[in-house]
Amino acid sequence: MSVLVFVESEAAGISEVSRETLTFARSLGDDVQAVHVGELSAEAGEHLAAQGVSTVYVATSDDLAAYSGAAHAAAVVEAAKTSGASALLAAGSPRGMEVLAHSAVRLGVSMAANVIGIESGTAGSGLVVDRQVIGGAAIEQMNLPDAISVFTVAGHAVEAVPADAPSTPAVQSFSPAIDAKDLRATVARTSEPEPDLTGALKSAKVVVGGGRGVGGPDGFGDLIELADKLGGVLGVSRVVTSLGWRPHHEQVGQTGSRISPDLYVAAGISGAIQHWAGCSSSKAILAINTDEDAPMVTKATYAVIGDLHEVVPAVNEAIAAR
Repeated sequence: MSVLVFVESEAAGISEVSRETLTFARSLGDDVQAVHVGELSAEAGEHLAAQGVSTVYVATSDDLAAYSGAAHAAAVVEAAKTSGASALLAAGSPRGMEVLAHSAVRLGVSMAANVIGIESGTAGSGLVVDRQVIGGAAIEQMNLPDAISVFTVAGHAVEAVPADAPSTPAVQSFSPAIDAKDLRATVARTSEPEPDLTGALKSAKVVVGGGRGVGGPDGFGDLIELADKLGGVLGVSRVVTSLGWRPHHEQVGQTGSRISPDLYVAAGISGAIQHWAGCSSSKAILAINTDEDAPMVTKATYAVIGDLHEVVPAVNEAIAAR
């Protein structure tokens, strides 16, 4: 069975979420192909080889110089028809969502967004997927009965791991047929973004989080010490950044960073749905809170009911003693 993945590039090669999607795709079929819009860099080619991609379709055209969801979809659909794929996937990024939504409409099929796993069935013949809804607060099953299954994969639903054996992808360049109406909405101007300071938070194996329960901007010292002792980084809830206690790049949540550490220590965080959307992919969660009924406590792997300003210093002291 063949699976086609729309992949996105960045300066260092194929983006992490696209590599996660390629890893996910290998669970669907033994032939994973990719479609890339624009020239393929050497770094991107190496990433695709490491993921075991058999063929990469490279769409090039002057009409694709500026991003357009409809124009990109025209390229993706053309590659999908050429590849004969039973499933078309993309990362659940803003661009992946838009391009696959356009693609599904052109193919006349259903599309599922933010898929985290396969419930049953086979791609192209009644596939049932599990997907995140309501900001990750609930899981919904969705049937994809069409001849080609189209869906995006939620960020960090799986870890990006190389294939058992690297491949030597065949590169097929093509110039897709793009209609004038596909270019009615294109990116007119781009500018350099502010420096992205969230990298350490997104990739950390341990995150120590603080919320309103910290009490103020001077209450994070013990949490920072704990993060240092565990080789992790500090994360905070939205209310903390809204109050100006900590900078926005440390925020975890729907409007901050989505994290997937091995351990998330949530201290003084109630666990509102927006925050849970950003930390629910953590492998283990330890909640420290005075409220035993707080959503974060009830959802956590482990919980300590107590004042974080008493619990965290005691933990730091115990770690130092060891």
